[in-house]
Amino acid sequence: MYKLLLRPILFLFDPEKVHYFTFSLIRIFCKIPFVAAIFRGLYQVNDKKLERTLFGITFKNPVGLAAGFDKNAVLYNELANFGFGFIEIGTVTPEGQAGNPKKRLFRLKTDQGIINRMGFNNEGLATAIAQLKKNQGKLIIGGNIGKNTQTAPENYTQDYKICFEGLHPYVDYFVLNVSCPNVGSHAKLNDKTYLVSLITECQKLNNAQATQKPILLKIAPDLNNQQLDEIIELVAETKIDGVIASNTSTTRANLKTPKEQLAMIGNGGVSGQPIKDQSTKVIQYLSDKSNKSFPIIGVGGIHSATDAIEKINAGADLVQIYTGFIYEGPGLIKKINKKILANE
Repeated sequence: MYKLLLRPILFLFDPEKVHYFTFSLIRIFCKIPFVAAIFRGLYQVNDKKLERTLFGITFKNPVGLAAGFDKNAVLYNELANFGFGFIEIGTVTPEGQAGNPKKRLFRLKTDQGIINRMGFNNEGLATAIAQLKKNQGKLIIGGNIGKNTQTAPENYTQDYKICFEGLHPYVDYFVLNVSCPNVGSHAKLNDKTYLVSLITECQKLNNAQATQKPILLKIAPDLNNQQLDEIIELVAETKIDGVIASNTSTTRANLKTPKEQLAMIGNGGVSGQPIKDQSTKVIQYLSDKSNKSFPIIGVGGIHSATDAIEKINAGADLVQIYTGFIYEGPGLIKKINKKILANE
């Protein structure tokens, strides 16, 4: 129904406006008696065989929603009805910020992809905390954190620490987002020496808490093998809990969308089907070269159950969807979970 009826209508309008319209729609529907239960009946697959225990957390199934969809943690309770095993909120920055100028979100229909240059638009840490206090405990919540765009390089770490301390009581795991191509002045965040320092500082804060939360690093799909080797060394050196592979890509290679249209769109990160193989190769390399020594969450171009299984076979322990959720609808989560059960 989604692909035949809803998507053609939604895709007639501006992607960012449709995103917020859809949020309002889901929230309204879930307030109607029995509708949330109907969604759960339609989309959830509840089976103990789907459970995955990773870095001390038991996920009810391995299919999550990637960061960027519910930036301000306003819809995670309702989204839980669609069968996700976990939802990652954010990216959250200490202070709210508008992000990059609009228009900044573009569909690549021919490629089943998206280009975005949102720029960490979010309402800030205080808003995220207020929303997370409404958590009904339906599923695991990850906190994706970053720095404010205007923060000076010498204060980058402080931004991450502020978000880490603030969100610590309310999320189940953390993601250090150091790989978003849509925020300026990110060169320092790709430096291994700096990353060791950043991770170490967050781990110190973590160890000071009564309960420690897993910390993961989100990396770009555009890293070469030498850079991926550095990531493996980084994980071994810092003992960080895992890696999310991968973020959006800056490459425009192999896109079917006309070059003229891409030129009009301009810069931004590509997500969806165009980066499927790229992200899978990154997962495969990290898994093989490290002898599967750390957990990997696989994300990038998952538009079908087969795409998800490819990521898992490459070495991903969990998977996340984002663009695939937009193009395929909520039925995708159920399809993936049923395919995983069939392969058990």
